[in-house]
Amino acid sequence: MRHENIVLETDRYRIEGKLTLPREGYRSRLSDYVNQRDREFFAVNEATLTALDAPDQVRHASFLMVARRHVRMVTLVAEESFAADDSNAKAAGPRATKRTAGSGTRRASSAS
Repeated sequence: MRHENIVLETDRYRIEGKLTLPREGYRSRLSDYVNQRDREFFAVNEATLTALDAPDQVRHASFLMVARRHVRMVTLVAEESFAADDSNAKAAGPRATKRTAGSGTRRASSAS
């Protein structure tokens, strides 16, 4: 078995902690583990819970069981880069979008 640092979100909480996965083989990938239909709960060790509507409210638990039906998003911490991408995007300013002829917009033609 191996311990993977994960971020899991429910409707109300962002949970960071360690999930125990098989070292290799069957269901060793996070997606395979999470999609097991017979798994009702996920056991998270060394959990930090942050309320999504009140980020200053943080709780810690050495062990936490999270019901599968409440999970909205789960990712490995090593693969998460949402916060870094958001801050870089804000610093760079708004992005220009490419418009195509079929997008429903028309370009004004300039008269010479």
